[in-house]
Amino acid sequence: MFTVTEIAINEGILQYREEHYTGIRCKISPERVKRHIDQAINLQTDPTGCPFCPENVNTVTPTFSDKKRVIRGESVTFPNLFPFAEWHTVTVITREHMVWDFTQQQLIDAISAQIETLKRFDGYPSINWNFLPSAGASLIHPHLQGLSDRRPSAIAERYIEASKCYLQDHGISYWDEVRRQELNSERYLFGDEILWHAHAVPIGEREVRGILPITNIREFESYVDKFAQDLLTVISLYRKLGTRAFNMSLFFDKIGENHGFSAFCSLISRINPNPLSTSDSAFMERLHLEPIILTLPEDLGKYFKNEKKEVE
Repeated sequence: MFTVTEIAINEGILQYREEHYTGIRCKISPERVKRHIDQAINLQTDPTGCPFCPENVNTVTPTFSDKKRVIRGESVTFPNLFPFAEWHTVTVITREHMVWDFTQQQLIDAISAQIETLKRFDGYPSINWNFLPSAGASLIHPHLQGLSDRRPSAIAERYIEASKCYLQDHGISYWDEVRRQELNSERYLFGDEILWHAHAVPIGEREVRGILPITNIREFESYVDKFAQDLLTVISLYRKLGTRAFNMSLFFDKIGENHGFSAFCSLISRINPNPLSTSDSAFMERLHLEPIILTLPEDLGKYFKNEKKEVE
């Protein structure tokens, strides 16, 4: 499903990886971890003026066309005031301004609200999360963003096309083959019905992928509880590795379409917020669209398994 080309450099290695059916590429340079650009977290958490805090969220945020917001548990969902999709919603996850440890119910409520509102638009939906400013969050208060357009985003489109091509070429599902290979690989982390693994060709540092046995967002409703539980496991893994910030995107096919596509979730860890505003994304990631990764996916798999053994 992917190729690895390894080159010896100085005292280490450099790997070029590429997925066959999507053309997605990355470079993995484990030696670069010696730069130690990640630092102890430094974050200002003053809630003054935050539009997502309980005293403001119901007065300063917009409403849907029925003049209402969607309330589920602690979560509040409303249209994005500055959208970059045809349908763009925001879900405030918690009443508290800054939360380090989320409960499963908080995530269930927030994700369920996203599903409810994303089903209102006939497009290719995704549920997304930037956690902390160094991961691109403009507000510290934890929130999800739901997007849906008539055309899938670039990476979703690549995988939808890859799914169609693989099915035509081999007569079997691309995702079933990925699941089969990853279940028996060093990159496998946990799960069966939702299979989680360190992605072989990562698009970001320590990318973890979860492959769901569904296609569209309507089918996702029966998996929300399990997904929320698994998501907390991945977040816990990042915490143990010393990083707090992360990005998450969960991609779906359009309701009624059949491209041989499986919904999947991608998470990447990000550098901790720091006073120097050092970033872990530069010209290779943003302009070349070819990320430079520090952690070998196989090493992430070994770390997870060792941690699990110690707990048991």
